[in-house]
Amino acid sequence: MRRLLALGLALVVVTLTACGGDATPEGSDGEGASSEGLIVQPASYDLAAGEPQRFIAGILTPDQLFVSWGSVEMSFTYLGTESQPTEEPGPQATADFLHIDGEHKGGQAPSEPVSGPPSEGRGVYGAPVTFDQPGFWEVEVTATIEGDAVSGAGAFEVAEDHRYPAVGEKAPRSKNLVIGSEDAPTEAIDSRASGGSPVPDRSLHRTTVDESVRAGEPALVVISTPVYCVSRFCGPITDMIEELAADQPKTINFIHIEVWRNFQGQVVNRAAADWVYRGKDLTEPWVFLIDGDGRIVARWDNVATRAEIEPELGKLTK
Repeated sequence: MRRLLALGLALVVVTLTACGGDATPEGSDGEGASSEGLIVQPASYDLAAGEPQRFIAGILTPDQLFVSWGSVEMSFTYLGTESQPTEEPGPQATADFLHIDGEHKGGQAPSEPVSGPPSEGRGVYGAPVTFDQPGFWEVEVTATIEGDAVSGAGAFEVAEDHRYPAVGEKAPRSKNLVIGSEDAPTEAIDSRASGGSPVPDRSLHRTTVDESVRAGEPALVVISTPVYCVSRFCGPITDMIEELAADQPKTINFIHIEVWRNFQGQVVNRAAADWVYRGKDLTEPWVFLIDGDGRIVARWDNVATRAEIEPELGKLTK
């Protein structure tokens, strides 16, 4: 019965998409299933069958406290398709906590999962997983919190192919807005630059993806909207990218692309649409790493951490 319920939820699964629906590109005319224990919200935007990729999920208690830190166990089950439901055991993985705010504010981070408000640990659990076939899947998460093992399940969809730019593909040659762009308001460069405020994170708004690719220079690109991001991940992630930029060789370009040209009018910047707008589905934040040949070598959806990104940057600077 629980599997059938999970499949029903999967048919309308919406992962933690911060924006979406009726947005219009510039120039153009999953909810988690819950158990009595944990609420599991699959948070990956673009899963495809047949290749290893990062799977991420947010976990809450029934009273809406965040489960953070340590690691949890994930067990996956294939639920089939809408026309051919089934139940087949899938892979298992140990997922580590990915904290978007960096270090634990209270000092050393707990070694085991704990529950609390987001201010004490905001992020998701992630693990590399390979799904062998497209269709609907369920993840069952088990966490030991204060000595008690609790679990919950969430349903999600795996597609046959990626919808968004993927590792190995050529990067979109976006001509994103930069400081000094004369054809757009400053808040279209960064949503925090409204009401006369200056553009923050200025080092991220000096070059375009197109210029970087033409110059044969690697680039780390973050697509986000710090003001309008429902998940509230965009601002900390964008700031983290700027901190990374200050510590990395100048041979790598660090670029922020603001999602919204006009949020009130629901108009998306053309450069952002190149990357994260498909059909009428808009997802953010994203981080993409591009090598000197203009090819995507790594990507992170929804949540990106410095600990994940730095090793990949190191491969391009050796």
